[in-house]
Amino acid sequence: MPSMQQIEEARFPARRKVDLRPGDRVRVHVRIVEQEQPTSRTKGKGKATKTRARIQVFEGTVIAIKKAGHRSTFTVRKVSYGIGVERIFPVESPVIDKIEVTKRHKVRRAKLYYLRSRRGKSARLKEIRNRVI
Repeated sequence: MPSMQQIEEARFPARRKVDLRPGDRVRVHVRIVEQEQPTSRTKGKGKATKTRARIQVFEGTVIAIKKAGHRSTFTVRKVSYGIGVERIFPVESPVIDKIEVTKRHKVRRAKLYYLRSRRGKSARLKEIRNRVI
């Protein structure tokens, strides 16, 4: 009897190869689909709503990676206007256009949840220099 992992590998071949690690500074390009609502003049006249797609960049630090085959996810944290924002992205999501690694930092843990309680200088990570990404 085939295992769950063998079934998933056969059904969902790996699409995206990304070298992500905790502590990386990444730019995730997310495709956002917006629907334009009909105006009051066009309501009831059978006009369809228009859809537009745009790319929105979410830039932050990778604080966690969950490896689960095709269900793998990574968590990105950024501070926006003084408020911490975290977002969990599935690696195989069709919504993700591309993932850029801009910086690598030296960390000694797999999960960087302690950054949630840190502010200012204590939240800094040591950058790895002389390395081509």
